[in-house]
Amino acid sequence: MTGDQLFIRLARAVSRFTGRSLSFVLALGVVLAWLFTGPLFHFSDTWQLVINTATTIVTFLMVFLIQNTQNRETEAMQIKLDELIRVSRDAHNALPDLEELGDREIDAFRARYRAGAAGARARRGHRRGLGRYRPGTRVSRGRSGG
Repeated sequence: MTGDQLFIRLARAVSRFTGRSLSFVLALGVVLAWLFTGPLFHFSDTWQLVINTATTIVTFLMVFLIQNTQNRETEAMQIKLDELIRVSRDAHNALPDLEELGDREIDAFRARYRAGAAGARARRGHRRGLGRYRPGTRVSRGRSGG
């Protein structure tokens, strides 16, 4: 097993474990144990340094594990979405590489899709006679009585 594969397995295992309620309860228990030992150690600098050091180390390591897990999940989701776009007849060919475009190009795509969505909403509302939806108003679904 390569070092990369070992890291991925470790990252997955840690992510699964730390994402459970048991992990939170264990972390809370450690903090409470530390808190209750304060009077025993007279709330000394060393007592404070223990929790500060421990939480800093755990946070530092978790940042890398979380980022690794998030990167892999994002890449997997991107591949799945690319496949859905690829098999759609009317899909735009530039969409699978959208994340590679600059901000202006992405903004142009967003504006184009928002305009298309607004046009579709307007056509749907016109056909149904609903007009434009306004928040706080009740839209009748064709049933009598309200």
